[in-house]
Amino acid sequence: MAALGSLDKVQLSQGPSVGAVWVIVETARRLGFDQALGPGFAGQLALWQVVARVLEQGSRLSAVRLAQVHAACDVLGIRRGFDENDLYTNLTWLSEHQEVIEKRLFTQRRGQQKPELFLYDVTSSYLEGEDNAYAAYGYNRDGKKGKKQIVIGLLCDEQGTPVSTEVFRGNTQDPKTFAAQVQKASERFGCERVTFVGDRGMIKSGQVEDLSQAGFHYITAITKPQIDTLIEARLIQMELFAAEVCEVEREGVRYVLRRNPFRAEQLAASRADKQAAVEQLRQDRNRYLDKHPRAKVATAEKALCVKIAQLKIHAWLQMEAEGRTLKLTVNQPALEEASRLDGCYVIKTDLPESAASKQVIHDRYKDLTQVEQAFPTCKTAHLEMRPIHEFATLNWPLSIL
Repeated sequence: MAALGSLDKVQLSQGPSVGAVWVIVETARRLGFDQALGPGFAGQLALWQVVARVLEQGSRLSAVRLAQVHAACDVLGIRRGFDENDLYTNLTWLSEHQEVIEKRLFTQRRGQQKPELFLYDVTSSYLEGEDNAYAAYGYNRDGKKGKKQIVIGLLCDEQGTPVSTEVFRGNTQDPKTFAAQVQKASERFGCERVTFVGDRGMIKSGQVEDLSQAGFHYITAITKPQIDTLIEARLIQMELFAAEVCEVEREGVRYVLRRNPFRAEQLAASRADKQAAVEQLRQDRNRYLDKHPRAKVATAEKALCVKIAQLKIHAWLQMEAEGRTLKLTVNQPALEEASRLDGCYVIKTDLPESAASKQVIHDRYKDLTQVEQAFPTCKTAHLEMRPIHEFATLNWPLSIL
């Protein structure tokens, strides 16, 4: 009992952590990741890179260090050491085997049941560094001026589950990425009856032709200028835009119309907020002009005009000076014209009514939000893959022994 009562000579040590790695690896195996990647060393390293990204978002070097405190080798069955250079080489292996891996995952999940609908959208991610073959200046969704970027396309099935990703040069326009997705669905995944869903900037006349040649269909939306064209041609009328879905058909093309009242209220509130911001600036400038007789009215006028232009409300809000006082005038007809299509949208498809009702067409287009939600998950939330760092790999390997 005396020996048990003293802990002075007891030395405590902690071994590698098992729980987190085991949970993620078991989940990956249930999803078929291990079979898709293969049983070899390259497949094991690839699976560890997935696990490491989920556990702690960092570089290849950090993934090596992470394996020193987690039981990575034991859980994954890795029987030899690896360092960060092995992980960089493994990235090349993944790139070279991407098509095979994606097809294996697709087959394991779908079996012989092919999807009849694909959701597709693109995003971009800016780069820290210049050494990238795909780096180019383009429309930067991250709002990072002066940064080169890459464009990333994500193809999902009807449930929003990712099927394939593809990287394009940073200056690639959205429609230019589309033909490759049609080819994937037809050739790589062997689909015969497919409808592609893409936003209004994705599926245009050229993409419709690509789909038609493959025997596929499309669901997309049209722009506000295109809506105006249909109104001028009297194909649709403003009265058709309501909270309930409405449909118009012409020459085999169906137009599904709706006005979202909540969105209309949001846009009206946004305009009111912008007008209030300009009004606050006008009052501040008028007070300054009143207290400083030598201040230039032209300077205050310029500041107000710049503000109006920045908020993009110059079409219906004008500024004028009467003596040393600035005044704002709302052009009511122009405001009504600017707000005429608030909350209105038109979805366009060549699917026959026998294949999908107008409500189904509407709901399938709205499913694009599932793809859009995947982007922040990858870029800024759970995986934190933005920004992408480009740098020369140092020859200082840190091994896992």
